[in-house]
Amino acid sequence: MAIRKKSSKNPPVLSHEFVLQNHADIVSCVAMVFLLGLMFEITAKVSIIFVTLQYNVTLPATEEQATESAFLYYYGIKDLATVFFYMLVAIIIHAIIQEYVLDKINRRMHFSKTKHSKFNESGQLSAFYLFSCIWGTFILISENYISDPTILWRAYPHNLMTFQMKFFYISQLAYWFHAFPELYFQKTKKEDIPRQLVYIGLYLFHIAGAYLLNLNHLGLVLLVLHYFVEFLFHISRLFYFSDEKYQKGFSLWAVLFVLGRLLTLILSVLTVGFGLARAENQKLDFSTGNFNVLAVRIAVLASICITQAFMMWKFINFQLRRWREHSAFQAPAVKKKPPVTKGRSSRKGTENGVNGTVTSNGADSPRNRKEKSS
Repeated sequence: MAIRKKSSKNPPVLSHEFVLQNHADIVSCVAMVFLLGLMFEITAKVSIIFVTLQYNVTLPATEEQATESAFLYYYGIKDLATVFFYMLVAIIIHAIIQEYVLDKINRRMHFSKTKHSKFNESGQLSAFYLFSCIWGTFILISENYISDPTILWRAYPHNLMTFQMKFFYISQLAYWFHAFPELYFQKTKKEDIPRQLVYIGLYLFHIAGAYLLNLNHLGLVLLVLHYFVEFLFHISRLFYFSDEKYQKGFSLWAVLFVLGRLLTLILSVLTVGFGLARAENQKLDFSTGNFNVLAVRIAVLASICITQAFMMWKFINFQLRRWREHSAFQAPAVKKKPPVTKGRSSRKGTENGVNGTVTSNGADSPRNRKEKSS
């Protein structure tokens, strides 16, 4: 009776691209369920909460704007459903960029595992930062933030938002919430997860704080400023991976990073510490969304200052680490090789020791002197 040998082959291992694509397909199916729900009257009332923005208000046309009515929005509990749906959209877009752009570049460049993960991170974030900067700048220009900076604190609370403003904040919250499942989809290392959680948590804390406290004007300006500096860093890191001699982008980023932290503190103190502190209405009112009280202002300024100090501390450590690595790399090149002479001098030097120094094995050692005397 023939005995079958057990196969020693290991079971097939699913590749990272297959796992990522599989999760993207599942998320796409879930998003399609909400979109198809709009086609049927029974499910349309539920699906519309996830897909479209909620809590809209129509303001009648005034004498100054007699052309058309204004459609504005405020926030509410149903925004969580909208954030959830666009979180699914963010996961799908993330998978598309990963598969059709970043993975193709990775196969061509043959990065190591460490560079591979960092390249994917910088590629995804640089695309998001660039898109958010362009979108946020468009809102700033269209709503005259640049020509009239007093709009940051004037007529607070800013509980009514335009469609672009609210959709911008919903998209920002959805993107940073989508970063949590991406830690699993991207197979992030365990030692990198705490850093990523702190990174994501800080974004959600400040974006949600500006959104809920009706400081959306100030939050938009600070986000555009911060995203521009972060975009420069990640795009410089992408160029560095392709050519390690490229360092100019990091030098420019270092200067703009410090200026960005300084401008963030100036705008925050100017808006919260001076603008809102001089406002007439300084009573806590949840119905109107007025949080202009001393305790809230102190908490807002404290959170911004602590975050900026934390970022500067990380920045200084990063620069010191780069300086040490650069110094360690330059140290071997500074040491010069000992000069080697030719002819009799070199032979004589060899006989007498290393570089002309006398050794116990040389011709003038005590043992040789004793032999000569005898």
